[in-house]
Amino acid sequence: MSRIAYVNGQYVRHADAGVHIEDRGYQFGDGVYEVCEVRDGRLIDEPRHLARLWRSLAELKIAPPLGEAALKIVLRETVRRNRVRDGIVYLQVTRGVARRDHYFPSNAAPALVVTSRSADRAKADAMAEAGVKVITVPENRWPRVDIKSIGLLPNVLAKQQAKEAGAREAWFVDREGRVTEGGSTNAWIVTAEGVIVTRPADDGILRGVTRAAVIDMAEQLQMRIEERPFTVEEARRAKEAFNTAATAIVTPVIAIDGAPVGDGKPGPVALGLRRRFHEFAHRSES
Repeated sequence: MSRIAYVNGQYVRHADAGVHIEDRGYQFGDGVYEVCEVRDGRLIDEPRHLARLWRSLAELKIAPPLGEAALKIVLRETVRRNRVRDGIVYLQVTRGVARRDHYFPSNAAPALVVTSRSADRAKADAMAEAGVKVITVPENRWPRVDIKSIGLLPNVLAKQQAKEAGAREAWFVDREGRVTEGGSTNAWIVTAEGVIVTRPADDGILRGVTRAAVIDMAEQLQMRIEERPFTVEEARRAKEAFNTAATAIVTPVIAIDGAPVGDGKPGPVALGLRRRFHEFAHRSES
C-alpha cells in the first residue's frame, strides 16, 4: 500500500507530495511542526500537542491553517489512510508561498502538510531496555527554542555528531555547564536520593508534551520531582538519567560522554515510568 500525505487540502500519494519552491518553510524555515505518537490507532496527548501548536503559531504570527476540529479530522484521516496502529503523525505549518522576501507576505495562505508512518514498538522497547548513550555539545541554538520551529539545523548537527560518536542523542549544555535539553528530547536525571530532576520549561527548552505528561504521572505516583537546572557533572554522578519525547516516550540513558551513569544499566525509575506512561497519557477518542 502506498503511503498517503495530506498537502494543503488534498490527500495525495506520499511519493507525489510536494510544496512550491517559494514556500517560506523551504526558503526561510518559517514554520512550525508537531509530532504526535499513535498507539493502537489513537493519538496520544493530542490536546497538549494542539495547544503547543497554537502557541507556536501565535509566537510567529502565523494564522492557523484550519480550525481545531477540522485539523483533528485531517490528523485522524491521515493516520487511517496510512493504516498506522503504532507510530507517529507529523504535521507542519508554514507561512505559505510568496515571493522571496524577508518581510511577512500580506496575502499568503498558511500551508499545511500532514504525514503518518508506522513504527516498530518492539524495537523501541528493546532499545529502552538496553538504554542509550548521549554526548554533550555546547548550546548554540537561538534563544526561542520554546517555539517548535522547523529551523532545526543545530539539532541536526548535534544528532549527527552523536551518531558518529556511537551515541543516540546529544545533550546541549549552556555556558554555565548546565544541561538544557537533547537534540530531539528533554533530559532528566534521578539523583542518589531518588529525586527526579528536569530543567524548568522556560524559554531555554521546548515545552515537551511527553515531559509534561511524565511530570503529571510522577506527581500522581507521589514521586519526588524537582524542576531545576542540573550540570553535566551532576548528571554523571546521578543514579539514573533518561530522555523523553513523543517518539522516545521514556528512554533510559546509560552513558554520558562515554562515562557510565549509575551502574551503566537502565534504571528502575526510568523503566517504570516508561511502562506506566500510557496509563496516564491522554488517548484520543478516535
